Amino acid sequence: MYQKILVALENSRADEALLPHIIELAKLHDSELVLVHVADGFVARNYDQLKLAESQEMKDDRAYLESSALKLRSQGLKVSTLLELGDPGEGILKAAQDRQCDLIAMTAHGHRLLGDLLFGSAIHTVRHKAEVPVLLVRAGK
Repeated sequence: MYQKILVALENSRADEALLPHIIELAKLHDSELVLVHVADGFVARNYDQLKLAESQEMKDDRAYLESSALKLRSQGLKVSTLLELGDPGEGILKAAQDRQCDLIAMTAHGHRLLGDLLFGSAIHTVRHKAEVPVLLVRAGK
């Protein structure tokens, strides 16, 4: 059913809540996993326009993706990685479309109105614009 699953990683402890679900789902459907992180710092958001050098944040995020992929590959899973730059919600949607994923998996933090207004919500963007199913897993505290 799910041949290619986009897994939006945050490079935080929230990923620990998401990955066990995705591992089981990928094994059940023999799915390929596309691990994506969207770097959204100043350099990442202006990387192309200002012709900036890669920031330490971007290097760390890329290393995190590769480390996560290595752990999943050691369990026999097919995994690729992708570092997107800019707005997290739009980056996740772009990656899902570009890589032709048929499921998007990400964590939910349970922000309420004030939190979403202050911090934004990638989930809000993804759930309203995604053309494929979205799996949300509640992040641990």
